[in-house]
Parts: sequence; structure tokens; C-alpha cells
Amino acid sequence: MKFLKLFALSVMATAMATSVANAQVKPGVKEFRILESGGPSGESIEQAYIKPFTEKTTVKVVRESPSGIGKLQAMVQSKNVTATLVELGSTQVALARALGLMEPLDWTAINPAPMYPEARLPDAFGYQYFSTLIAWEKGGKKPNSWADFWNVKDFPGKRALPDYASYALPLALLADGVKPENLYPLDVDRAFASLQKIKGHVAVWWTSGAQAPQLLEDREVKYAAAWSGRVVGNPKLEYTYNQGLLQVSYFVVPKGADPASKAAAMGLLQEMSQLKNQSIASSIIPYTGASPGIEKTIARDKVNDYPTSEANKKVQVLSDPSWTAENAKMIEKRWQEFKLSL
Repeated sequence: MKFLKLFALSVMATAMATSVANAQVKPGVKEFRILESGGPSGESIEQAYIKPFTEKTTVKVVRESPSGIGKLQAMVQSKNVTATLVELGSTQVALARALGLMEPLDWTAINPAPMYPEARLPDAFGYQYFSTLIAWEKGGKKPNSWADFWNVKDFPGKRALPDYASYALPLALLADGVKPENLYPLDVDRAFASLQKIKGHVAVWWTSGAQAPQLLEDREVKYAAAWSGRVVGNPKLEYTYNQGLLQVSYFVVPKGADPASKAAAMGLLQEMSQLKNQSIASSIIPYTGASPGIEKTIARDKVNDYPTSEANKKVQVLSDPSWTAENAKMIEKRWQEFKLSL
């Protein structure tokens, strides 16, 4: 009798586990599509999140790239929503919200593991962090701040900065002495005045993340603002997270997405919240997810490579995508005017 009771309890536990694993998957959902940024980031999504999700649910997830707000808007406006999840940068999320392009997420169904608050938005799931930081050739004189980056007397040589106002303006203000806690709302006039001081020393205003490290390796510039994932692990380069501009990449559900597919996709987001899965992702690309405690899963000698390690996160500045989105037209107009003076 005791054996039969134990057997029954075991069967019930197995059934409950299966039920939880398939809670978001409604009958008839065999696959759904997602739009992501591609490259190593897409591969990290495949191995770290899609693989365990499919193993638990048998639901296939098809990746397409690249992603972006343009594709999201086209799907929603045409009422031909072919992707259930779309990857967007933080500023794009704010713009998409203003345009009514997204549906709220079902956080009860996601039931995530602990996450940083800025990654858990009503309509967006923050799955990946990256930074814009200072990088230079290995062995070069180390700058410790954007003020040092702007200081061409003590740190001589050509520079490279992003050809994106949303990145360049905050860096210019930090260089001009604005404290991180006072960075937003951006003092746009002060930012452009700061850029005027360094523009003659900027050899390249880059538009692709791959440009910055290549410029450094080719010795076309001595210092560059670069995306962390492009320089971490490069044996020819050095970098600092001090005063890095920390940003988040999100997944959102397009307005008008198939309800059953959306329900299934909540299960994939649940996998993205798991620290053990994020550890797998960070072994493929040097970005981290939204879980606190990355130190628990990363080799000690690699912890400081990642933007959300405790030591790195506290010395960076979290961007304000809502302010940037609300002022996007004004910023871009001023940016184009500034570029005419280069």
C-alpha cells in the first residue's frame, strides 16, 4: 500500500511538471517565429533559450534576422503579423509603445526568475545587456573616464565615436562633467558644445559596431567608443566599463499576434529569465541577461568581462530610452545640423 501511494505521488508530480512546462502551449501550436538581431546573438538565443524550450514543449521556434522597429511597424500596420516575438533596442521599445505597436506581456504566464527591474516592463522583456564603453589598443595609456577620452592633450591620438546622437550626446555630457545621476534629461545644448571641442580629433563617426574595434586594430584611431560585445575577449584591445552607457535589448509581442502563439512565446521568455540559461548565452556572446548574480555562473577570471557583473553595473550609467524616444526628432535634427559642420 505504501509503495502504491508513493507511486501515485510520483505520477502526480511528473504530470504536474509536464503541465507547468507546457502551461503556455495551447493545442495546435507547433511552431512560431521570432525576429532577432542575428549573428552570435542569434546563436546564443538558439542554444541557451530555444533549445531547452523546445525540449520541454516540442514547439519549434524559427529565428529570422535582422529585427527592428521598421519590420515591427510594417507587420502591425499591414495586419500580417508573421513573428510572435520581435527584438528591439530600449529606445525602439519606447517608440513602438508610443506608436501602439505592441501588446502587453502576460507576466503571470512568464513567471520569471528574479530580474533587474528595468528589464521587466509591462510590454517588453529585457533579455540582454550591453554597454557603450571606452576601448583602446592593448598597452596604450589607459583613460578612466569620458573626460579623459576628450582630453587629447594627455591622451593624444585620433578618436572614433558613434554616428548616433542617442549614444554620442550622453557621452559628451559625461565628458563635460555631468554626474551620472544628473545625466537625464539630456542638456542638448551643452552636449553639442562638448562635441564641438573634440570633433576635430574624431577620425571616424562609426555606423556599425564592427568598425570601432577594427579601427583600433588597424591603428587608425587610438581611442574609440565601442560596444562591449565587440571588444571583450579581443586580445589586441583593452577597455573599461567605468562610465559605460548601459542599455538593454528587449523582446516584444507585436499588436495583433496570434493569441495561441503569444501564449506559447511566454514559455520561451520564461527560459530567458533563467540564470543557468543566461550563463550558456554569455559563453557564446559576451553579454549578460537580466538576472542578478551572474557571478554565480561565470568563471571568476571572466566575471569582469560582463556588463552586469556587480562591479561593472555599479560604475555605469543606465540610459533613459523614454526621454530619448520622446525627443528623437529634435535630437536627430540637431545631429544632422552638427554633422554639416564636420
